[in-house]
Amino acid sequence: MKLPHFFLLAALALSGTAHAERIKDIAAIQGVRTNQLVGYGLVVGLDGTGDQTTQTPFTTQSIANMLTQMGVNLPPGINMQLKNVAAVMVTADLPPFAQAGQGIDITVSSIGNAKSLRGGTLVLTPLKGADGQVYAMAQGSLVVSGAGASANGSKAQINHLSVGLIPAGATVERTVATALGEGGHINIELRQSDFTTASRVVDAVNARFGQDSARALNGRVIQVKTPVGASERVAFLGAIESLDVSPAQAMAKVIINARTGSVVMNQKVTLDPSAVSHGNLSVIISSEPVISQPAPFSQGQTVVAAQSQIEIRQQPGEVMLLKGGASLADVVKALNSIGATPQDLLAILQALKASGALRAELEVI
Repeated sequence: MKLPHFFLLAALALSGTAHAERIKDIAAIQGVRTNQLVGYGLVVGLDGTGDQTTQTPFTTQSIANMLTQMGVNLPPGINMQLKNVAAVMVTADLPPFAQAGQGIDITVSSIGNAKSLRGGTLVLTPLKGADGQVYAMAQGSLVVSGAGASANGSKAQINHLSVGLIPAGATVERTVATALGEGGHINIELRQSDFTTASRVVDAVNARFGQDSARALNGRVIQVKTPVGASERVAFLGAIESLDVSPAQAMAKVIINARTGSVVMNQKVTLDPSAVSHGNLSVIISSEPVISQPAPFSQGQTVVAAQSQIEIRQQPGEVMLLKGGASLADVVKALNSIGATPQDLLAILQALKASGALRAELEVI
């Protein structure tokens, strides 16, 4: 039996040769980042699919507080049954250099037991950052990519109905100051630490802008001198991002997903000659009901018992020789010759790594 096609495709897809990439594709400028925002709000206008307020008292409390702020005084002890309202969490990413008045997309997620947010409208909600300051205000009609219906105990649903999006649903109210190159230098951070790639980035920058323009602080951070003027810094950073660099080839690695049985290898994986014995063990348990009836006029009761049989089957394991492979294609052919299932392959790869025959790093996710 051969391994699934997804294993072969995933392995061969990573077997391409290294090529030049732009610095902006393999690195980022330190300090240029997004900031997460979060807020608590209410979605109104639902068609009876909101929170059941008896089970979500915070929804009723939020409605009462909102109405009080609007000048509506509710009688004490009133029992509100609001099926058209849902309590939600609103999240958004504040992009770098966002300016006041700019619109950003937001995600609205139910935190109660609302059946659906479809057709709802988010009431004005402040979005705060990690420092507790309000950076945006959100409001608008939700877009929910799904539908559902239920009747007489039957239910049908397409996609997820308790999460919705509002494109440009929040307006930025406060900007985040970013000190970009004001100290005479900026730091470029590689997305993956690698001393070889860091050295090549330094060489590319120095070759373009002169010697001593850049220096590597470690395997991830490269410090680059910047011009004094703000406009000159923008053009300078744009030129740096467009420089081509050939990143170092990744180390040999095998990624194993123990939950799904997926196995992915890169092109650096090699295999030394080794022998593998593979066999399957199965346990079969079968139960049959046994009915015991009392004799006539004995005033006994019929008893039902279960009789179980347990059978253990073990397929004979064969010792197979795996030929050494100097390329990824050779490794795939050798592993295909075992005829193991993806779940069995996980244990085989771990055993090959422990024996030293597999020349790669194993990572289980």
